[in-house]
Amino acid sequence: MKTNKYVEELRAKSAAELNEELVAAKKELFNLRFQNATNQLENTSRIKEVRKNIARIQTVIAQQANA
Repeated sequence: MKTNKYVEELRAKSAAELNEELVAAKKELFNLRFQNATNQLENTSRIKEVRKNIARIQTVIAQQANA
């Protein structure tokens, strides 16, 4: 599955790389919301996908912090 590979890639990264990935995902989400508000966004399902990716990144960061 695509999501399992993505999570495995996240787990292989360091905390600094995960934080960079999180910042990039949040910027992308902001841009998608902005495009949606101005009716320029064609693929609205991308917002949901990015939100879930942010949650996955935060989960991996929390798991690494607890380990």
